[in-house]
Amino acid sequence: MHNHFITSDNHPFTCGLYGGSFNPPHLGHVRCILEAASRCRTLILVISSGSRRSEIDVRVRYRWIYRLTSHLTHVKLFILEDDAGSKEAYTEEYWQRDADKVKAFAGQPIDAVFCGSDYGEDSFWSRCYSQAQLIILPRNGMSSTELRADIYGHWDWLPNVVKPYYVKKVLIIGGESTGKSTLTVNLANYYNTNYLEEVGRDISERSGTDLLMIPEDFTDILLQHKTRELEAVERSNRVLFEDTDCLTTLFYIGFLEGREKEKNAALAQAIAGLNRYDLILFLEPDVEFVQDGGRSPVIAADRQKYSEQIQEIYHSLGFEFEVIRGDYKQRFDRAVELVDRMLGNVNEREADHA
Repeated sequence: MHNHFITSDNHPFTCGLYGGSFNPPHLGHVRCILEAASRCRTLILVISSGSRRSEIDVRVRYRWIYRLTSHLTHVKLFILEDDAGSKEAYTEEYWQRDADKVKAFAGQPIDAVFCGSDYGEDSFWSRCYSQAQLIILPRNGMSSTELRADIYGHWDWLPNVVKPYYVKKVLIIGGESTGKSTLTVNLANYYNTNYLEEVGRDISERSGTDLLMIPEDFTDILLQHKTRELEAVERSNRVLFEDTDCLTTLFYIGFLEGREKEKNAALAQAIAGLNRYDLILFLEPDVEFVQDGGRSPVIAADRQKYSEQIQEIYHSLGFEFEVIRGDYKQRFDRAVELVDRMLGNVNEREADHA
């Protein structure tokens, strides 16, 4: 297999080095990596990881860089761990000690060190790799610090492999005929993103009515919904909207009888333990009930009672939600207000990783 990034005689570097924390990586990093890779027979990519610094899990960062470079067989990844509490605490002693680790990993002389324009000619890079040529590469004004401060404002700086990590998930729940499906699609269209349809609706059509579903149907719903969610996140633009989840399915499992009911309930709660939502919208049953032929007449007869039962399931497992009331326009406007507020809180998740 030919690697079109292997150096030619015009770029004679034998072993190059490019490093960073990549917390997270941005397109400026990617372009620097590609430039460095095109000029070296071997490129060592160093991913720094601080045991005492709050950073994105190094396993996640390694995976991102691997996916961005796996087609370049001459690029080698190396995780460099240290115990400095901050970048300011990363003194020249750390630099020199870690440079020795990098050189040992390379197994050959490093004759080129590539770094971003935020480093100068008299940086630690030049002092720790004095035998190498220092090459400053532009990052086109991008920095991880600015990116972390406003992830959604700089969304286009993120490589596609990184974006799913930051996708916000909005769950829309409530009783039957409260407008969940319509609101889910409308919000996805409004925010130009992806949505996840209610899996149970497709599967319930096998029986013709919710009340005649069999235990295997619920197992299928639970597993399919989680699988589809994982796939949908990969294709979403900033936010993913979901129509119901495993706990709404748990409510319907309550109408089953026998041992299979317990098994499905246990599966639903296990999946709930894995789920994380950035915003949950609960739709009150204060709009007209529309019978589409498949909805339960039992639930229709006492909508408020069953709506409260669904709420209790979420409360009992520690899930908080915003209650949405009013006509369809009021519901949509309130939902947009809450989603905008969520996307404005760009540091909420990053506070755990900064």
